[in-house]
Amino acid sequence: MKTLSILVSVAFSSSVCFGADLPRSSPEEQGVSSSAVLSFIDAADKIESMNSFMLLRHGHVVAEGWWAPYDAESPHSLYSLSKSFTSTAVGIAISEGKLSLDDEVLKFFPDEAPAEPSNNLKAMRVSDLLRMSTGHQTEPARTAKESWAKTFLAHPVPFKPGTHFLYNTSATYMLSAIVQKATGKTLLDYLKPRLFEPLGIEKPTWETSPQGISTGGYGLSIRTEDIAKFGQLYLQKGKWQKKQLVAESWVEAATARQTSNGSNPKSDWDQGYGYQFWRSRNGAYRGDGAFGQYCIVMPEQDAVIAITSGVKDMQAVLNVIWDKLAPALKASPLAADEEARTKLQQKLKGLSLRPQEGTATAAKVLGRKYEFSTNDRKLESITLENDEKDGAVTLVGRFDGVEQRIACGRGAWRKGRGAWGTLATQPVAASGAWTEDDTFTAKLCFYETPFIYTARLKFSGDEMRCDVESNVGFGPLKQAQLVGKAK
Repeated sequence: MKTLSILVSVAFSSSVCFGADLPRSSPEEQGVSSSAVLSFIDAADKIESMNSFMLLRHGHVVAEGWWAPYDAESPHSLYSLSKSFTSTAVGIAISEGKLSLDDEVLKFFPDEAPAEPSNNLKAMRVSDLLRMSTGHQTEPARTAKESWAKTFLAHPVPFKPGTHFLYNTSATYMLSAIVQKATGKTLLDYLKPRLFEPLGIEKPTWETSPQGISTGGYGLSIRTEDIAKFGQLYLQKGKWQKKQLVAESWVEAATARQTSNGSNPKSDWDQGYGYQFWRSRNGAYRGDGAFGQYCIVMPEQDAVIAITSGVKDMQAVLNVIWDKLAPALKASPLAADEEARTKLQQKLKGLSLRPQEGTATAAKVLGRKYEFSTNDRKLESITLENDEKDGAVTLVGRFDGVEQRIACGRGAWRKGRGAWGTLATQPVAASGAWTEDDTFTAKLCFYETPFIYTARLKFSGDEMRCDVESNVGFGPLKQAQLVGKAK
């Protein structure tokens, strides 16, 4: 992770930025040691793989960086960090008199309720959805074939609501559906004038269910700085530029422990749960999402940390924060340290995920098409084409009748748009090299998500053996090998 430069804005000045951007400052002016931040970045740099980081102290950005090909302007999938935004929408709707914590869930879905709902289902309230205490033993499914709300309401509720914690993304979807029922607008459209626009969050997107309802529990994509703004809003108890966007009482309730969910003092997932916010160690709270998407608010230190990443061990990221960064947040400004500040700036500017490296000689397969028999990935063929400009290689795959072309930078990340397998066409950065005389290896980073795919193509005679592996995922990371034959 120590090569290449990155398009990263690292501004250290005491002046306030114009527009909707957060003000920037040097770390020392806000009581933070540049050396300590550098120590944190060095430790974080060893975690595969961090995507971005931003530290706010006293409302000022004091350090920020993106690991290339990730960049400041691109949105990033938040996964379950989206839940905290859904909670915020519920809080605003309550303050507008559209609904209440004590509303029964069935009240909003008369046409999708079972004919004879159980007593526990009848007792389920909005507050139970918020604190993940719906009474379910297992999470209701979400499929394309049936209304997600109907499936949720048909699912068994063996426990009395409010007595049993189960992390439940379908419950958050129901909150989104309730907001839409109560306001007549999707979660995204409802929040635009009330949250996103006041915070200067431009072009947020939110996935929807087959019924046209924002998914709620995941699916929101915004920039790293937008995550930081959201955290700062909560740190300021819902107030932004002298306007109360979210009721202070809601901020306090949503981020307090509403449900006990464990007892391990070393786990940040056992410190209690609020209204779609996690309690954390060291007096902090957070919204977080799969593979390491974080909005960490530290009221005692007047600090906010925004992180996006693609990690397998989410606790490892938090451990580095508590071990390296939290102790560096001092009560008073520190003396200027130009040497340490310069080292930190240089480090942040040079952050990068390691591109694919290799010095082997290209196999004599360029331009040959290798076709595959019918498979569940719908991969029909792969061809490697030479880029005459710099000797780089373009990976050409044909999936289900559609050709996808991804240019792979040689020893560097090359950005473009493309798709691979079941992934839709989207921004992608690729790097490829001949790692052996008979093997071409490509890294495909879909940099608005945490996903990086590594494809290894091994050639032998008229055969190509294709192995693909993802850095993170909800299932097996390594796909079954496919064998193609030269046409």
